[in-house]
Amino acid sequence: MADAGGAIDVARLVCPTPVRERERVILGHGGGGTLSHELIEQVFLPAFANPVLDRLGDSCVLDAADLLAGGGRLAISTDSYVVRPLTFPGGTIGDLAVNGTVNDLAMSGARPLWLTAAFIIEEGLPIAELAEIAGCMARAARAAGVAIVTGDTKVVERGHGDGCYVNTAGIGIVPPGVALGPERVRPGDVVLVSGTLADHGMAVMSVRDGLEFDAPISSDTAPLHGLVAAMLSVCRDLKMLRDPTRGGVATSLAEIATLARVGIEIDEEAIPVASPVAAACELLGLDPLLVANEGKLLAVVPATHADPVLGAMRRHEHGRDAVRLGRVVAAHPGLVAMRTALGGTRIVPMPIGEQLPRMC
Repeated sequence: MADAGGAIDVARLVCPTPVRERERVILGHGGGGTLSHELIEQVFLPAFANPVLDRLGDSCVLDAADLLAGGGRLAISTDSYVVRPLTFPGGTIGDLAVNGTVNDLAMSGARPLWLTAAFIIEEGLPIAELAEIAGCMARAARAAGVAIVTGDTKVVERGHGDGCYVNTAGIGIVPPGVALGPERVRPGDVVLVSGTLADHGMAVMSVRDGLEFDAPISSDTAPLHGLVAAMLSVCRDLKMLRDPTRGGVATSLAEIATLARVGIEIDEEAIPVASPVAAACELLGLDPLLVANEGKLLAVVPATHADPVLGAMRRHEHGRDAVRLGRVVAAHPGLVAMRTALGGTRIVPMPIGEQLPRMC
């Protein structure tokens, strides 16, 4: 509208089709315009708010000079999460994304500090559900002591995204004197596991496709860097750590044996599996060694320090059920063998694919 002199009165301009409050994600939320900004401001910024993220730059600048003083090193990891359903007993894709990347950093001995978060959202996802995922991520990040400092959102057409996929990258600091890797693994070392296996995979299965088990099963998703710090406090000479996610313990042990060029022997009777999980695996014909975990770790430690490390693990909330699982041997390099309860021995193969898809 113009005044008498012909100038446009900008203050009186009104959009003929104003943006209305919506309950579901639409393609316009991924277009980079007003709707995209509304999604960020209404869902993500309230959940993840911190001074670095609040600047909303194309990248973030982090000051790590003091943290790297004295020989500290950067650890960086990235992972994507496509679990179905998005919510399961004990967790959601949100806390899974935080804890999974935190744990990848922790397996190098790092203290996680910063995360990025990118969301690929399917058109039609209820915004309330997206907000709940973001809220779970925020709570998991606070519990782990990390900040989500930058991110991205994309929206894909209905039928192309399974609701929501999440990618996270993490940055942490490895303290001076900590060096973990397969090159340090030697015959005679002991293999420890921090607790019961297959909890996460069977928790997801318990709500998938109408399956119901006799007893409730909850995911073990949890951040493990505190447990790793407790282990390092009694033994700086840890050899190698792995979190047995996709492919389970069998895959992680096979990777360790292959990378370190050693053999690994485990004891069937030592494998920790909770009774409801064991029953669910038996019902579905699944091997607990091949089912995903999201809050457990494998540790290769010197035999002389195995008992102190095991004690430190059991004193921590995420290692209460830790056990000796097996040992490193010079025989059959690259292979994992299991001593069965009947006194025999069998090879534990790395799986060709996944027993259960979309677990993490």
